[in-house]
Amino acid sequence: MGLPIVAITMGDPAGVGPEVLLKALPEVLSFCRPFIIGDIEVLKEAKRLTGLPLQLLEVRAPDEAQGERIPVLSLTHLVSFPQGRPTAEGGEAAYRYILKAVELLKEGVVEAMVTAPISKEALHLAGHPYPGHTELLAELSGTKDYVMMLAGGRLRVALVTTHMALREVPSALSEEGIYKTLRITHRALRDYFGIEAPRLVVCALNPHAGEGGLFGDEEEVIRAAVRRARDEGVETEGPLPADSLFFYAAQGKWDGVVAMYHDQGLIPLKLLHFRDGVNITLGLPFVRTSVDHGTAYEIAGKGVADPSSMISAIKMAAEIIRRRRER
Repeated sequence: MGLPIVAITMGDPAGVGPEVLLKALPEVLSFCRPFIIGDIEVLKEAKRLTGLPLQLLEVRAPDEAQGERIPVLSLTHLVSFPQGRPTAEGGEAAYRYILKAVELLKEGVVEAMVTAPISKEALHLAGHPYPGHTELLAELSGTKDYVMMLAGGRLRVALVTTHMALREVPSALSEEGIYKTLRITHRALRDYFGIEAPRLVVCALNPHAGEGGLFGDEEEVIRAAVRRARDEGVETEGPLPADSLFFYAAQGKWDGVVAMYHDQGLIPLKLLHFRDGVNITLGLPFVRTSVDHGTAYEIAGKGVADPSSMISAIKMAAEIIRRRRER
């Protein structure tokens, strides 16, 4: 079947997305056929900035690629676009790139999508009030149950809640929500990562797993969800104190960690995988990976952005497609 065709959305044109995307390409061409969705003018400027000897070709479809030229579907043509700050124009452009990638996935033109970073503020300025890629992709695909996972070589962390204020987390936790996160994560570890019998561990919400109710009783809800998942054959431990379980998870005791909220899971993940972590949306009807960082406006246009996370995201998407083909 040949190398998988992977759509790569350019992200916010004012951020580091165009730069890390181009820097990643020489490292991934042996893994996939990249199809960039973005802005040809912005990419040409990023090419000048990086000095990479890449050949970009503006096309309408992946099959129009020629030789070693990198096909670019240019949905916008932004000239003299301001770098390093969120704008409505940039938010609208990033939104259009994502919509097109999902359209091509539904049509079967591409096999996976990888996303460069977007700005939530820019999206909102453009009139698209989404907290981020995850929620937008879920709506576009009609997906009700989905999970955000961040993954690296030593840790894979799935989140029960994502982008919300910390004070809202306890009331947002439910047996059903935790159970669904466990089920979706278990299936993804098997289908995406090739782990036949995944082992999961679940973080407690409170210090010392609540210390028998002295520090809160949310652990009872978590335990109920764990019992339910176990009854369905999901190998799961917990809830265990989060301050210690990550040490053992990083040593390989478990295949995946389920955390209750954003920073609980992502602080240890980024401590180990700040440069090469990958964001994966589980539960979608298509494969989506992303960089594990934001637009980094403060360094946009300076040529110093690290492409490691983008390289990892593209390679992971291609590897998932390879496993799917083999099944």
